[in-house]
Amino acid sequence: MGDAVLFELLHLEIVAQIYKQPEAGDTQEHGKSLSTLEGMGFRAGQGLIERFTKETPSFKDELDIMKFICKEFWTNLFWKQIDNLRTNHQGTYVLQDNRFRLLTPISSGKQYLEEAPKFLAFTCGLVRGALSNLGINSTVTAEISVMPACKFHIVMQKP
Repeated sequence: MGDAVLFELLHLEIVAQIYKQPEAGDTQEHGKSLSTLEGMGFRAGQGLIERFTKETPSFKDELDIMKFICKEFWTNLFWKQIDNLRTNHQGTYVLQDNRFRLLTPISSGKQYLEEAPKFLAFTCGLVRGALSNLGINSTVTAEISVMPACKFHIVMQKP
C-alpha cells in the first residue's frame, strides 16, 4: 500500500512541476506540457511492458494484447484491473476505469473536472508506449465525464 501512495504523490508532483512554468491561459504551453507528460509516460510504458512480459508467452492477436493490458499491465500499475473493455473489432478499444487511482485525490468536486486531463496524459503515454513495444502503433486519448471514472480510447494504426 505504501508503494501506491508514493506513486500517486510522485505523479502529482511531476504534473505540478511540468505545469508550473506555463502562464495561465497560454494554450501553446499547455499543449507542450501535455506532450511532455505523454512522452514521459510513453518511455515508461515501453520499459514496464518489457518487464511485465518477460515470462509471458507470445500473444496471438490484438485482442489478446488488450486483455493483457487490462488485466496484468493495469494491475501492476494501479492495483486493480480495468472495469470494462469494449471493442468494435476494427481496431478501436475503450478501456473504462470507474475509480481511476490518479484522479481520486482531485475528484472531490466538479471544480477540478477542467484540470483533470493533465492528470491523464502520463497514463495515455504509458498505454501507448506499452502497445508500441508490443508492435502496435496506436493513438490513446482519455475522456472524463464524472470523476474519478474515466475512459481511455485506443485506436490502432494500420500499417
